[in-house]
Amino acid sequence: MAVNFEDLLEAGVHFGHLKRKWNPAMAPYIFMERGGIHIIDLHKTAAKLDEAAAAIKQIAKSGRKILFVATKKQAKEIVAEKVKAVNMPYVTERWSGGMLTNFPTIRKAVKKMTTIDKMASDGTFDQLSKREKLQINRQREKLEKTLGSIVDLTRTPAALFVVDVTKEKIAVKEAKRLHIPVFAMVDTNSNPNDVDFVIPANDDAAKSISIVLDVITKAIAEGAAERKSDKDTQEKDGAKADNKHGKVRKSRARKNSNDEKTAENVEAKANEAGNAENSEN
Repeated sequence: MAVNFEDLLEAGVHFGHLKRKWNPAMAPYIFMERGGIHIIDLHKTAAKLDEAAAAIKQIAKSGRKILFVATKKQAKEIVAEKVKAVNMPYVTERWSGGMLTNFPTIRKAVKKMTTIDKMASDGTFDQLSKREKLQINRQREKLEKTLGSIVDLTRTPAALFVVDVTKEKIAVKEAKRLHIPVFAMVDTNSNPNDVDFVIPANDDAAKSISIVLDVITKAIAEGAAERKSDKDTQEKDGAKADNKHGKVRKSRARKNSNDEKTAENVEAKANEAGNAENSEN
């Protein structure tokens, strides 16, 4: 899971923002300034990325969900493609205020989308007027655009992964309010203080976003695979235990059956002996 320093360099992960736009809180992660641009320390990026990947792997192994948030243009497609592959929820359109802090309302909206789909499949939709169909279809499209990628998120996520904490500040604020750990790519113009797992990196370049997401999604895939492996092992062990107990039960049943037959034989012989004695008398 260790990330290659040369790969980070080639992807331009080290390029920060202009010096005049920097956030002083990012000073520990800045290597130097060149041509008025801050250069991120890639050794720290690699270490922090490994740390974040290890923590995310454990969350995935536990079977919980990580919600990815990236609404900036250059991150949308990358996040959607890579995160969908590991079966995690994501938001790449506008962040709906209250998506975390008012989660029950969001779930109602998702259920409404499901209800519309059911109407289309059970024939109810055919009974509506053309105008009603048009209105419902527009509503469905709107819901799909904003909530379609979180349909399977039935409860608040175990963690949030954010690309650009400045742009997604509302999402970060909601996560902190609910004590949900935040993993994030943090550039030199952002404040890392509200982030639990800081990944100092260029959050504007597509290649930079892609390489970080590769490491994170790989960790999720490994965690999910280990969870499945552990579950299969437990099921096998359970089946073996059931087998063993089954054999013990059968053995006991046979023994009890034999004991009963022996007792019956003894009783029969005793009765025969008693009858013979009575006959002689």
